[in-house]
Amino acid sequence: MTLTYIFHSGFVLDNEKCLIVFDFWLDPEHLIPEILKNTTKPVYVFSSHFHEDHFTKEIFTWRELYPALNITYILSKDILKHHRAKKEDADVWMAKGAEWEDDNIKVYATGSNDSGVSWIIECCGKMIFHAGDLNNWYAKFLADENAPGTILSKEFMLVNPEKEEKRFLGELKDIAKITTHFDLVMFPIDGRIGNGYTRGGRQFIERFDTGLFVPMHFVASGYESAWRMKEFTDQHNIPFWQISKVGDKTEL
Repeated sequence: MTLTYIFHSGFVLDNEKCLIVFDFWLDPEHLIPEILKNTTKPVYVFSSHFHEDHFTKEIFTWRELYPALNITYILSKDILKHHRAKKEDADVWMAKGAEWEDDNIKVYATGSNDSGVSWIIECCGKMIFHAGDLNNWYAKFLADENAPGTILSKEFMLVNPEKEEKRFLGELKDIAKITTHFDLVMFPIDGRIGNGYTRGGRQFIERFDTGLFVPMHFVASGYESAWRMKEFTDQHNIPFWQISKVGDKTEL
């Protein structure tokens, strides 16, 4: 399998059976046209939720641009709920707890403590996880053991960091009911969270046997901020992909 970093939380996984596109948003190096015009494999396009940095209607143009390709769109139902797409735009709409499969892949829609879903994909004997926006987003408030109760976050929302962490850990518990092993994990390591921004990733690798850990969602805070996670994956003897630029590739 070859994994290509497109941008932000967007990746393309090329394997012997198919091509899988995750959370396409922007394509600053115009990688997608080259990838799609040079494949004859079935293509599966996943969008984890409606946020504009994880979903764009541009993906629906690919059927017209590459009519020879067999493209299957698998989208989170919250995209439909927020009127970002029409029912007929996707082949498969999924919410937490849903499963879908064909001859190439099996998909489990798992939960998120933000919007939409996270994804477990079984393909070519491998277990693959894309977190979407599943993360411990208020970790900076938990750095102090005497974390406050309800606080006003920078998004001007009242949140309770301890309850939010419990929600996150609850989603991990539900994921573990399906599997505790992943050959590939794509997970947000976002420095904008502030102190403890790797906490969610650390909690994930403490819970799951992970083959390769891939950071994502770090564009605003920079590549080097994501590399901070390597210290913790090294402690668990987990390989870490130190992405350094758009278009980087790694072999699984």
